[in-house]
Amino acid sequence: MDQHELEQMRHSFAHLLAAAVMELWPETKRTIGPAIDNGFYFDFEFVQPISEADFPAIEKKMRSLMQTWTAFERFELSPEEAKREYPGNEFKHELIDQFSGEGQTLTFYKSGNYWDLCRGGHSEGIAHLSPMIFKLTKLAGAYWRGDEKNAMLTRIYGVAFETQAELKAYFTMLEEASKRDHRKLGKELDLFVFSDLVGPGLPLWTPRGTILRNKLDEFVWSLRQARGYQKVEIPHITKKELYETSGHWEKFQDELFKITTREGHVFAMKPMNCPHHTQIFDRKQHSYREMPQRFANTTMCYRDEQTGELHGLSRLRSFTQDDAHVFCRESQVKEEVMKIWDIIETFYGAFGFTLKLRLSTHDPDKMEKYLGGAELWEKSVSGLKEMLEERGAEYVLGVGEAAFYGPKIDFITKDSIGREWQVATIQLDRNLPERFNLSCVNESGEQERVVMIHAAIMGAIERFLSVMIEHTAGAFPFWLAPVQIVLATVGQDYIPFANELEEKLLKVGVRVELDASDEKLGKKIRDAAKNKVPWTIVIGAKEVEGGDFNVKVFGQEEDLSIGAGELIDRVKQTSQFPE
Repeated sequence: MDQHELEQMRHSFAHLLAAAVMELWPETKRTIGPAIDNGFYFDFEFVQPISEADFPAIEKKMRSLMQTWTAFERFELSPEEAKREYPGNEFKHELIDQFSGEGQTLTFYKSGNYWDLCRGGHSEGIAHLSPMIFKLTKLAGAYWRGDEKNAMLTRIYGVAFETQAELKAYFTMLEEASKRDHRKLGKELDLFVFSDLVGPGLPLWTPRGTILRNKLDEFVWSLRQARGYQKVEIPHITKKELYETSGHWEKFQDELFKITTREGHVFAMKPMNCPHHTQIFDRKQHSYREMPQRFANTTMCYRDEQTGELHGLSRLRSFTQDDAHVFCRESQVKEEVMKIWDIIETFYGAFGFTLKLRLSTHDPDKMEKYLGGAELWEKSVSGLKEMLEERGAEYVLGVGEAAFYGPKIDFITKDSIGREWQVATIQLDRNLPERFNLSCVNESGEQERVVMIHAAIMGAIERFLSVMIEHTAGAFPFWLAPVQIVLATVGQDYIPFANELEEKLLKVGVRVELDASDEKLGKKIRDAAKNKVPWTIVIGAKEVEGGDFNVKVFGQEEDLSIGAGELIDRVKQTSQFPE
């Protein structure tokens, strides 16, 4: 079963869910039910609330009905006939009004005794499938058509797979994901905290969590600095005119935090950095000899996300972008994109991530969503295609997935339990330079329009950390770990030596902690392992007398043995950024 067939099957199960609900609670008003990643959902307005305790009864009814669903029959009804099928259901009537034009009929699909307004996209039938390949998973509230001004509906989610084994594997993955949940591990490892007084979606970073953020940013900067980038800094607010010129105000004004000054001027908290960077480039006239200009800026951005959409570090109101923008000539575009690509491969390779690629393009049938004309977009898309082919890269096409100002190459990876994440991105932009009139003086003394390349390696540091924490289950590599070494003393007699060793390690930049408590050695070792510290070094009589250090490595059964004279050099080498 290919992906298209899988989506059709899941859409069919959404209909089956609605059929079961309507038999069990006939007074319910049904609305819509699409296929989604891994499954389906359907939104209802119930007369009396239901709970997840009702799921077994719904599933039983679904399995009973499923045996008769041998096919999906298509019917066409006039708007008047369609409305008669849904007496008193204002939700369906609204959809009928939306989809019906003069003289236009509406499609209904029937399986078993159930039929519903639908544009199609079902399996030929589902009676032949195993009744054990789906399961209802959760309830949620959902505003009709996603608008908080509308009625609150009850959404029932389910999952469905081609085989029962895949369904079982999915729930095994969920169980493992629950253990690795970055919100849970973030608290256990003392990395970040949310405060009701500060507000949802606004994380506060502890000393240990701040080390993680800074080391990741330093790693990215080391890769950029080697390729000629320069750091810039920008304010966190701007006049609305900047975003009106860039086009962001018209498209994203509902997602902006807005500020009105005491003089009546309208400002916004920046949700992105590219418009600010255009003004740094435009501060003076650039010669072709100065091109390209590469600006890097790790800075906080802000978006007015709805409370119900917030999730840990992966969806926030304040987030930190490791942003960079290259302003270059047409002849330099390929080389600059390849340099960014090299940075991305080096960075993600350091964590063992394998990358897949998606070329995200505009939708030619919906050009009103994008800045610029079709010709400019075709030029940018074809240019990225050439680069992908020159690099010998396999990629999928994501029509309609482009940024509103230009196409992009999206880098997608899987974590250690098989979940896919979109991570880095390279975006090619010929629209913002046009809107801000950005140019350089070429060899002939003429003004030449520049090209802008947007590049985020981690994207949002917070979101990357949510992936990284769950990928590693909080067991970070030595160079990244907030605490790299714990020195665990066997007894009080060995504390002076441990203090001296701690000072030596601190002087060479190692993040070390000394556990000189009265606890037994086994407890100290367990505590270090609980905090997923990469190395625990036992300090006893042998070590004090100059013997080899015994190093317990987190996640490994065998200990390391490192000579007393080699420890500092070995630690310094292990602390370096990966190559």
